Amino acid sequence: MPPAGAELPPLVLVADDVDANAELLADQLTALGVRTARAHDGPSALAACFEEHPDLCILDVSMPAGDLAVDDRDTGFEVCRRLKRDPRTARIPVIFVTALNDTADRVKAIEAGGDDFLLKPHNRLVLGARVRSLLKLKSATDALEQSYRTLRELTKVRDDLMKMIVHDLKTPLTSVLATLEMLREGDYGPMAEKQYKAVSEAEGKAEDLLGLIQDLLEVARVEETRIAISPEPIAPAAFLSELVIDWTPRFSAEGATMAYEASDEAPVFSADKALLRRVFANLVQNALSHSATAVHVELVAMKDPQGILFTVTDNGPGIPAEFQEVIFRKFEQVRAPNAPKTRSSGLGLAFCRLAVEAHGGRIWVRSKEAEGSTFYIQLPVEPKSTD
Repeated sequence: MPPAGAELPPLVLVADDVDANAELLADQLTALGVRTARAHDGPSALAACFEEHPDLCILDVSMPAGDLAVDDRDTGFEVCRRLKRDPRTARIPVIFVTALNDTADRVKAIEAGGDDFLLKPHNRLVLGARVRSLLKLKSATDALEQSYRTLRELTKVRDDLMKMIVHDLKTPLTSVLATLEMLREGDYGPMAEKQYKAVSEAEGKAEDLLGLIQDLLEVARVEETRIAISPEPIAPAAFLSELVIDWTPRFSAEGATMAYEASDEAPVFSADKALLRRVFANLVQNALSHSATAVHVELVAMKDPQGILFTVTDNGPGIPAEFQEVIFRKFEQVRAPNAPKTRSSGLGLAFCRLAVEAHGGRIWVRSKEAEGSTFYIQLPVEPKSTD
């Protein structure tokens, strides 16, 4: 018995219906410094794996099948198949040991998910080398899985902490904004021009911060599927027309231009209109803010085999190819060398992706540097569950 608190040696399950074979394997494995467990047929081998969680299984191919509904000659293959299908046992390496020396049996072993294949009578040194190799692999795989679980737990703790802090920031910031607005409007008395300008700038920065907080909360809610989609019928031409009307004052003020086109074949579709308007608002806002010159934006709707396809095209600075997937991740930002500096949370396109995927659609971009960008939004006619 190892000392209290010491790590136990690896456990190897030996499944063979011939006692002499099982005892020989057990003796050789014990000499390698591992523990062994025994099984004499298919059902007992499966039960031992689920109960004892061995680090390695050595299976005879031909054993009594019991209730496994296969021929005794294929019992080992069926045990392996069932082990590899179950998440609880899928990572357990399997070595087949058999007297059969047929290519078809080797193919069956591979198809069943076996990790190695030894012929009887097996060589003790070869067995030892392969057992040690697979045990090392199992140990490394387990360590990687544990690291992944730990990383997921830490990520959840970080995200929960971020959401708590962000939520707590929102209330005092709203009060700050209200006070700044009252100051700017003269509720506390008149201000000189310099004071008015300073208060206006502070209010603008506070608005930026509030926008970042709202982006963070929104993305968190969408990621956790807390936002319930409220679909309604949407006519593509009317939808794009409303967007253009809403943005016309801003475009006129910046000397930019905007146009839209809806194909006659573009179908009426069902979607959450408010969410979709925010998706397009993010894309249009990006086109405006990331271009150093007056930009032209074109919105198009057309029929698509998957439902409907929208495009948002601009003639801005473009996005390098290596960043065209990155920009849809949280907090990722890419700025062209000549583009103006703007406040950006790095959450706008992450929100777009989540909102579109919540409808069962997808969003992507095609772009060349200095030649503009086209964002594609593909949506089904009826929202599809993404669970």
